[in-house]
Amino acid sequence: MSITGSIVVYVIIWWIVFFSVLPIGIKHSNKPFRNNLEGVDPGAPKNPNIFKKFLYTTLITTVVFTVIYYIVVNNHFNLREFIK
Repeated sequence: MSITGSIVVYVIIWWIVFFSVLPIGIKHSNKPFRNNLEGVDPGAPKNPNIFKKFLYTTLITTVVFTVIYYIVVNNHFNLREFIK
């Protein structure tokens, strides 16, 4: 696997994991919505903990990518063999 291919695979896995982790632990504010309230979305999370989610996403992605990299480098999954 080339460096460019590895980076592309890592980034794709990172985004998939990030969008999977993003809704975990979301709590919205229970304040009643007032029509004259400007700049506040009533459905916005109170504290999204984005930094923790970035960290968890990076750790999970690193583990998943390491497994995929090991499988590809050791030819356990080789598409060229399936084509022949």
